[in-house]
Amino acid sequence: MDIGQELKSLRQQRGLTQEELADRCELSKGFISQVERNQTSPSIATLMDLLESLGSSLSEFFRERTHEKTVFAPQDMFEKQDPDILRGSITWLVPDAQKNRMEPILIEMGEGGQTAVYPPSEIEEFGYVLSGTILLHENGNVQRVRTGCSFCLHPHAEHYLSNPGKVKARVLWVSTPPSF
Repeated sequence: MDIGQELKSLRQQRGLTQEELADRCELSKGFISQVERNQTSPSIATLMDLLESLGSSLSEFFRERTHEKTVFAPQDMFEKQDPDILRGSITWLVPDAQKNRMEPILIEMGEGGQTAVYPPSEIEEFGYVLSGTILLHENGNVQRVRTGCSFCLHPHAEHYLSNPGKVKARVLWVSTPPSF
């Protein structure tokens, strides 16, 4: 672990200059600069003072940081022939997305396919039609959404998608918070 770089990063995240941090800890700006460049090492007591001034602690500072995966290959994704989708499937594009603030999925519907009817909610939903044509059913209204078009819902009414065409429809669907 690069203690100096980690302290510098934490200081910058808090929007503090070296001088402001030094004043909070009763240290010199030069000492802070040397610590951040790994030219000197602070004592445990000084490190604790620095971390306290930065709103952190020794245990938080030294905890194991896991790097979350950001790129996903097809083998990372999970596809399911979903009973909620007549003649179709759902592919979860980001594994374990339910822990995130949004959940992207790929919905595929064959001819005459349809999603389940989703009840009113506080979830925001976005869809982009990758191929085919779908019908967006919302509160008794039906809108045709073609390839290359998108929709955004703040669903306060029941809603669902259907495929009126003879070709497979593919829709990139993102909900926040996760709902699938």
